[in-house]
Amino acid sequence: MQTRNSLRPLTALLAGACLAALAACAGAPTPDVIVPAALEPGRSVRALTTVSATGVQIYECRSPSGSTAPAWVFVAPEAQLFDERGRSMGSHGAGPYWMGLDGSRVVGSVRARADAPARGAIPWLLISTHSAGAPGVLSAVSFIQRVNTEGGIAPAEGCNAASIGRQTRVGYRADYRFFVPA
Repeated sequence: MQTRNSLRPLTALLAGACLAALAACAGAPTPDVIVPAALEPGRSVRALTTVSATGVQIYECRSPSGSTAPAWVFVAPEAQLFDERGRSMGSHGAGPYWMGLDGSRVVGSVRARADAPARGAIPWLLISTHSAGAPGVLSAVSFIQRVNTEGGIAPAEGCNAASIGRQTRVGYRADYRFFVPA
């Protein structure tokens, strides 16, 4: 007969395995989807890898010049990057930049955008990049596609003259496809 105490290690092991499996699923990139032609990086590059990002899009309430009403203005992304097994592989932030755990880093600028198929999701993007860090896994990346976005759009309300300067953080998830020269 097993005692309650002898079952604790087994219970802890099973619970740990379940949590690890859930974490891996949450961080794994979603299956391939059809990407609009405007977001294709061209034939001079090949896909390196796809990572998923989970984080926030940061907005600030501002009174844009030439506008009579304050509005939420995009400031920066802040996200963690995960490989296909759900393991941390770096970060994404203002610039925008993508940084690997090895110190390699690329900085990008938007070349093209397309509306996300999912309602309430930030646009899909094609971003051209250049290396701005140590040699490593990301240093050869020349293009990034942001696809499979969920959430992240600016709030519809809450920005008025009394809240100028206030920031808000809106959760989002996306897949980033990294491309290197062919």
